[in-house]
Amino acid sequence: MAVGRKMLLATVLCGLAWSQTTGLTTIQDTLFKADGTRFNGTLTIGWSTFDAANIGTIVQQSKNVQVVNGNLLVQLAPNATATPPSNVYTVQYQSDGRSQFVETWTVPVSAQPLTVAVVRTGTQAVPSSGGGGIASGVTPILESSVIGLQADLAQRPLKGTGFGSNGVAVVDDSGSLATAVGDVGACVFVDGTTGQCAPPTFADAETPGGIVDGTNGTLTLANTPLGSSLLLFRNGLYMTPGFDYTLSGSTIVFPAGAVPHPGDTLTASYRVDTSVSGNIRAFTSPGAGAQIRSTAAQVLCSSAGTSVATTSWTTLGGCDIPSSGLHTGDRIEIRFTFAHTGTVSGFNLQVNWGNTAILARGGAAQDVAVAGRAEAGVTATGAQVSVESWGTILPFLPGILSAPVQAGLEVTFKAALALVSPDSVTLTNYTVLRYPGN
Repeated sequence: MAVGRKMLLATVLCGLAWSQTTGLTTIQDTLFKADGTRFNGTLTIGWSTFDAANIGTIVQQSKNVQVVNGNLLVQLAPNATATPPSNVYTVQYQSDGRSQFVETWTVPVSAQPLTVAVVRTGTQAVPSSGGGGIASGVTPILESSVIGLQADLAQRPLKGTGFGSNGVAVVDDSGSLATAVGDVGACVFVDGTTGQCAPPTFADAETPGGIVDGTNGTLTLANTPLGSSLLLFRNGLYMTPGFDYTLSGSTIVFPAGAVPHPGDTLTASYRVDTSVSGNIRAFTSPGAGAQIRSTAAQVLCSSAGTSVATTSWTTLGGCDIPSSGLHTGDRIEIRFTFAHTGTVSGFNLQVNWGNTAILARGGAAQDVAVAGRAEAGVTATGAQVSVESWGTILPFLPGILSAPVQAGLEVTFKAALALVSPDSVTLTNYTVLRYPGN
């Protein structure tokens, strides 16, 4: 027995002497459980990279320390004055096949062995032994102890002095978040400023500016048409671009032999931009100084649609009608044609006026085409819609219904097959016309 004590004492003295030469601090203690019996298990000690003043750089790692019959002996680099500051050892206690708890250690420089009570600085949240709670005495993890966290946080945009709620966020000159300042209904531009939205979307039956005398071959429009949207009429006859005239910006040039003569009436309708804001109800004739209204039909949309070969409802085409195109007295005309390929499955069609389905019909497998048209008379309380449709076999069916007020809407065309099959349904063409009210 005396020999064993001498050997233990020799081991401790040897470790103490070694720790004094290496700059490590010894943590030596006897650990007990609450019932007075000695703790048996493993301590997993982890740390982040830090610089110890008396040793050098300690790289991130961990180690396991066995505790037998309560005896703990471990040597660690002092981290109390480490760089970065507040660097701690994370110590996880494990026994009986599970993690018991976690605590943190801050180890000072010491030539004498220290107990756990001296180096313990706090505990961290871990699941309780019953699996239903969190241990008390929680010490939060500092941002500085998480590698790379502060650098990552520095990359995120911060609230600036101009930041507010319930508005559009913009990035100010310093790179901080601010709120766009402007009137309700204003547009936000790419530079973060606000102002009046786009100019009028449509110009209807505009009279080009210039002298019509049989010799002047150049007339001008009030705006530059968007793309190839210009529809130019001379005495009610449509003129072909590139043949009857050429367009450069807002300038119309007629070739020799096609110059307008005195008494000719010229009207132009076109899109100015694709914004749904603005006024499509009226236009200002150059030099007239007063607004007049168009009596000609305005083509809002005219295109071929897409196809569907499944039993899921699919939108095959659509046309946006801005709120300024739904004034009381206006009339909207819708024309459409569908084609059915195959003889295995029937199909279903639907035409919607905004949120209101104005047509819903089912075609037979033998129907190769379905056509129809609808007219919506805009009223103060919404629209009264008349619709009619027919097919190769599908009988002619008229109908009248009312739709509620909608501030701007989309006319959509949908279709779906009745059965899973190699058949398909195609929206071959649709046109939406607007007749402005007086």
